[in-house]
Amino acid sequence: MEERLEQAELDALWLPGDPIASADRLAAAAAEPDRSELVRAELETQRARALGLQGRFEEAEALLESLEPAFGVLEVRVLLERGRLRNAVGRSWEAVPILEAALRTARRDDELALAVESALVLAEADRTRAQQWIEEGLADLAGSEDPRTLRWGVVLHDLKGWALLSDGDAAAALVSFEDAVEYAEGYGTLDQQFAAKWALGRCLRELGRLPEALELQRRLATERPDEPAVAEELAALAALGTQEPERDSTAPDSTAQHDTAPDDTAPEERHTIDS
Repeated sequence: MEERLEQAELDALWLPGDPIASADRLAAAAAEPDRSELVRAELETQRARALGLQGRFEEAEALLESLEPAFGVLEVRVLLERGRLRNAVGRSWEAVPILEAALRTARRDDELALAVESALVLAEADRTRAQQWIEEGLADLAGSEDPRTLRWGVVLHDLKGWALLSDGDAAAALVSFEDAVEYAEGYGTLDQQFAAKWALGRCLRELGRLPEALELQRRLATERPDEPAVAEELAALAALGTQEPERDSTAPDSTAQHDTAPDDTAPEERHTIDS
């Protein structure tokens, strides 16, 4: 009998960008007769998350309430998803203490991957202390040797890079984006590798290192010729005096800040189990 939900199964059940199908798959898995009560409940927390992504917040909250009282890993998951729901509806002042409780509980029970995820969601909900939560997540991550857990390093370093770039410190942001690329190449998905390289190229443009930025974006264009974010970067580089891109595109204002990587996943879903 299963003792807990395995991450590999959760990855297989979740379909990025399709919370409706994800919810259906999670519900079907939870209904399988040979499931332990703990695994069934863990699956239901993820179905609550999928419902939240559909905007069905009351249903998601009711589902989480039905799983209480919760202990151990289930307690962490319930707190994490409840905090995420509160943040999604714009009640970050309620989300933050719930997510802090998720982080404390995960650390108490040595749930390292969930501790890192909780810190990441805190960084998104508690913008005034985002850097603190990112650093805490990275500190927790340093204690892991699990490749699947280390994949969170891609997201944390990427988030840190964009925060630094937004604050005007492009040189420091470059280091974070380079770290994100390193983690992506070591542990990430192909999509994460592509997005991390795109962000690195975007930062190189901000630093005025235009030939390097152009070379990188051209390599990405070869990999994915129809990627709009790459086309925008090539157009922006052309507007700054580098060689014209090989395909037609409308150049945006060269001073514009592009803070989204080539990723069509909804912002609230971007840092998920498959990130």
